[in-house]
Amino acid sequence: MKKLLTYIFTCLTLAISAQTKTIEGVEFGLDGFVGASTLGGSFGVGPKIGLRFNENLILGPSFRMQRTWSNNIGQKFGYTIFGGGMFLHGRFKNVLFGGFEFEMLKSPISYTVVNPSKNWIPSLFICGGFSKEFNQIVRLNVGLYYDVINHVNSPFRQAYFVKVTNQVGQVVNKIPMIYRISFYFPIGRKDKDSKSKTTEELEESEY
Repeated sequence: MKKLLTYIFTCLTLAISAQTKTIEGVEFGLDGFVGASTLGGSFGVGPKIGLRFNENLILGPSFRMQRTWSNNIGQKFGYTIFGGGMFLHGRFKNVLFGGFEFEMLKSPISYTVVNPSKNWIPSLFICGGFSKEFNQIVRLNVGLYYDVINHVNSPFRQAYFVKVTNQVGQVVNKIPMIYRISFYFPIGRKDKDSKSKTTEELEESEY
């Protein structure tokens, strides 16, 4: 199932990139989090490089690094999770976005094995939510992400916020859904109006 989903996502990415002829711009995206207490903490960043093929489609590589540490009853430990992947977003009328995000993360944590070796853990998120650009300077994305792979050792498992409880209030299951707030910054974006003006000036200079 995991290999099939990965194959489908890869084929979809290649098909879209093959059908698009020009890159209209590049965007740098970033999401992150930080949390700490006297017992420990965690922080992470997820940069992206997006190739914008038109106003509604952005595609590119993504990276992720997360560091967690603990100092519980004098016992100190920490670990780092890192990796990368690909993302594909479609934007709709500067209001909504939807798409896919695939990541392979190297993680030492395991919920099934004691003292596991480091493993590469896949995740494939179907995502969607609010998206708005402000003055062609920054775009804000606020969305929900559902992991269709839901690997048993997914490093995102602790972030699943939808819980299923039984009659006595005990958590019996977690829906593999997280939320993210991301920012996208255009790099060297050319305004359409300025492009059309430049074209008109060139045509006038020929006469």
